[in-house]
Amino acid sequence: MHQLPTISRWEVFKNRKRILKNPLPFHRENFDRFGDSFRVQIGRAKAVVFTRDPLIVKHILQKQHKRYQKSTLQTVDLAKYIGHGILTSNGEYWRTHRRMVQPAFHKKKLQGLILIMKRAIGEEIDRFPAGMVVDVAPLLGDLAFQVVAKSLFSRADIREPMQQLQGFTERNQKMLIREMRQPYFKWWFRLSGQIDRHLAYSEEGRAILDRIITERVISGEDRDDLLDMLLQARYEDGTAMTREDLIAEVMVLFTAGHETTANALGFTLFLLGKHPDIQEIAFLEAAGFTFNEGEPMESLANLSFIQQCIEEALRLYPPAYVIDRVALEADAVNGMEFQADTMVLMSLYELHRYAAFWDAPEEFRPGRFGAGRKNDLSNFYYPFGAGPRMCVGNNFAMYEMILTVAETLLRFRIEPGIEVMELNPLISLKPKAVPLRFISRN
Repeated sequence: MHQLPTISRWEVFKNRKRILKNPLPFHRENFDRFGDSFRVQIGRAKAVVFTRDPLIVKHILQKQHKRYQKSTLQTVDLAKYIGHGILTSNGEYWRTHRRMVQPAFHKKKLQGLILIMKRAIGEEIDRFPAGMVVDVAPLLGDLAFQVVAKSLFSRADIREPMQQLQGFTERNQKMLIREMRQPYFKWWFRLSGQIDRHLAYSEEGRAILDRIITERVISGEDRDDLLDMLLQARYEDGTAMTREDLIAEVMVLFTAGHETTANALGFTLFLLGKHPDIQEIAFLEAAGFTFNEGEPMESLANLSFIQQCIEEALRLYPPAYVIDRVALEADAVNGMEFQADTMVLMSLYELHRYAAFWDAPEEFRPGRFGAGRKNDLSNFYYPFGAGPRMCVGNNFAMYEMILTVAETLLRFRIEPGIEVMELNPLISLKPKAVPLRFISRN
C-alpha cells in the first residue's frame, strides 16, 4: 500500500475550495493520473486509499466483508446528527437492528406500502407546475419525503412537521460535509459554536419524531405501517427498542430514504428530458400499463423499460457515490496489502463510468440493463451498495421511482431547462438544481 502514488496534504490543502464545492473532478483527475488506486495523505501519519478497482470493491463489500467495517465518518460524525441506527453502526448492534428492520421491507409489507406510496405520489405530482421552467428538485424532495412519511406514519396531516424535519436534516448535512472535507478546521467549528448549533437542530428533529411516536403509542392504533413494525420489533430477550434507538432508526429511514430517492428521480427526469426519443418509449410503456392493486409488485414488473431508465440514471449518478470501509485486520487483494485500520474509499461514481468495462460510459443508454444482461454488470454496478450492508430499502425505493416516473410521464412531456447538470455531492450525490419544463399532455 505504501508504494501507491500519494497525494500530499499540501496538494489537498491547495485544492481545498474546489474539493469543498465538488470533489468529483479532483477524484477524476487523480484516477486519470495514477490509475485505479492511489493514496491521499490527510494527517501526518494517516492516509486514505481511494480506489475504483472492481476487484477491490467486490472483495471489500462482498467476498471479505467481515474484515471491514464502516469508518468513524459514519459511526461518529454522521451518527452525532442522526443517531445510531443501521446506517451508522457496526458489529453486533448493526446485525441485531438490521434483523429487526429488515421485515418491514419484505414482500408482504411492500404490497401494502406500494398502495400508500402510489396515493402519495399522485398527490405530489398534482403540485407540479406546467408550462414553465422550474427547479423541480424541491418538488421531488417533498414527494419523496411525503412517501416516506406516509409509509412510516400513515397520516395525512404530516406535511408541516416533516418539512421542519427536512430543514433540520439538510442544514446538518451541509455542516457535516464541511467537517469531512475541511478536517483542518474542525477546531474552529467547535470553538465558534457551529457544531453545537447543528446538534441543537438534531435535538429539535428528534423531538418532532418523539411527539409523533408518543401520539401513536397513546392512541393504541395498529395501522400496519413501518412505525407499527418498529414498535412491535423485539430483541432476542423479548424487549422492545428503547425510544432513543427507535427514533434513530426512524431518522435513518427519513434521511436516507427520502434524499437518495429524490436525487435519483431528479437525475432520471433530467436524462429523459435530454433524450426525447427514450422518453417517448417510456411514455408509451406507461400509457399501456394497468396497475393491479391486488398484485402491485407483479404489475410494476411490466414497467421494465422505465426501470431500465432508472437503473441507467443510477449508474451515471449513484446516490452513494463513495463508500468507506476500514480494515479490521491485515488483508490483501489484487496485489495490494492493507494494514489493519486502513481506510478505503471506494468511488462508485468512477466505477460506474469505468471505461475499460462500460461502452460509451458517459452516455445515457438504458438498454444496457435489458433482460438477461444484469448479471454481466454485477462486478461494476452497485447503485444500492452490496453484500450484507446493501440498502435495506432498495426495493421500496425502486418501486417508488418507477411509479413516480410513470405517473409523471403520463401527465407531462418533459423538456430540460439546462444542457449540463451541475453536481452537488453531499452525503449523497445531489444535483445543484433540476430545471425542467413540464408540458401537459392533456
